Amino acid sequence: MSDEVEVPESHPRYESLLTRHRIEAGVDRGITSRQGLIAQGRGEAYDYLLGERTTDSADRAARAAAAHLLLADHAVISVNGNAAALVPGELVELADATGADLEVNLFNRTEERMRAIADYLREHGATDVRGLEADGRIPGLDHERATVDADGIGDADVVLVPLEDGDRAEALGEMGKTELVVDLNPLSRSAQVATVPIVDNIVRAIPNVTDHARDLAGAPDAQREAVDSFDADEALAAAERAIREGDLG
Repeated sequence: MSDEVEVPESHPRYESLLTRHRIEAGVDRGITSRQGLIAQGRGEAYDYLLGERTTDSADRAARAAAAHLLLADHAVISVNGNAAALVPGELVELADATGADLEVNLFNRTEERMRAIADYLREHGATDVRGLEADGRIPGLDHERATVDADGIGDADVVLVPLEDGDRAEALGEMGKTELVVDLNPLSRSAQVATVPIVDNIVRAIPNVTDHARDLAGAPDAQREAVDSFDADEALAAAERAIREGDLG
């Protein structure tokens, strides 16, 4: 089954239709839950208000996120169903560029879905995918997203959590972890509690973080400058302004 849909690139909603189809295909493959379709639609609405573009503040956030991943002692990229369906190869490239681990983590967790996502990431080049050991837990959560690998997210100092649940984002922060969040809603709890909120579409954000990571590789002074100069509150305020005042023409 193809993960792409036949839409001419000249179509004004080409990228949007492609991402919708990837989520639909993910449901068919057992990667994405039906609830993921709702989450995709909600995100698409915010992206439309942002002008379906990476803003300057989102680009600065992506650079800060890349620097955090490179400076980490143990970085982990958390992967849920929508992220796997939308940017599987891009997540693998980011992990390769930063030395981060990939770990599958789901709210609607079943062993079948976990293995399907891990296998899908391997199809796109991943050599090691965590999440199946399930021998650790995030304190304070009563649902399955609390389940982690003890030597994965449980041990990480920096975690990239795209398309995150707000309560888990908050719980990870309470564990002292540096959180890098991709979320199109600057008012969401995930974005509000993140060390680095990237208010952008994941299909743009993940490749952008990878590009910045490659640019910053081997340059610790530039990495620290990117971290130190980033202001999360300023980034969230800029994203909200772009949504409220942006030109949709």
